[in-house]
Amino acid sequence: MIGIFDSGVGGLTVTKEVFKYLPAYQVIYFGDTARLPYGTKGADFVKKYSGKITGWLLNKNAKIIIIACNTSSAWAADFLREEYKGVPIFDMISLAAKDVAVAAKNKKIGIIGTPGTIKSKAWANELKKIDPKLKIYSQACPLFVPMVEMGFTKGAVAEKIAKEYLKKIKDSNVDVLVLACTHYPLLENVIKKAVGKKVKIINPAESTAKKIKEFLKDNPEVEKEITKGENHEFFFSDEPYDLEKISHLCFKKKIEPIIIDPFNG
Repeated sequence: MIGIFDSGVGGLTVTKEVFKYLPAYQVIYFGDTARLPYGTKGADFVKKYSGKITGWLLNKNAKIIIIACNTSSAWAADFLREEYKGVPIFDMISLAAKDVAVAAKNKKIGIIGTPGTIKSKAWANELKKIDPKLKIYSQACPLFVPMVEMGFTKGAVAEKIAKEYLKKIKDSNVDVLVLACTHYPLLENVIKKAVGKKVKIINPAESTAKKIKEFLKDNPEVEKEITKGENHEFFFSDEPYDLEKISHLCFKKKIEPIIIDPFNG
């Protein structure tokens, strides 16, 4: 199986891209809704629970791990690779950064994410490695995650909050905006309205899924170990709010959640 984890429902936008580019493989998903959002937590907390979830997914027969959370990608990716040596672990930043850099024709890139992701500077550092001439404009948008988790993905309130958060990004004349949080694609329409039509919106999940597909093609010994089929499982550590609506936004159908918190206490 392909193991995917996030702090809540946002990772379903990554799962959507995995289904698109890797449709043959069975997915096991874990959303840590009991402890969301990760974006306002400290690095030690994020490492701790990212490690626990990764171990749990591996025990459930996941053969590769996708960190479908930019905060976990920023704070915990290297830690997880050290902790679980030999396991292919993919994050939302390193695989997508090159595509983002290439897309920035005027060398100006906007990054929006949770406070934890922005504070880590992981996206800015990765992009600067590729092209030191890039100008990075970062903005934390802490209300976006709870808005999505509560189902506020459109309407006047969502538009007003997006406009306020993204004013500086818009004024910076970026031509690329990275949705550096897996929840944010569910707000893409209001984000587009706030920054204008000329700005290219990039969802790193698409680049990541494409590159994982290439990895499996180049590593048949890993690919053959992954269970095939459509018996996908969606686990959450607490009841996710408005999951039916969000799953329809991602998959055009309802998914059945399995509520379990293996880490309680």
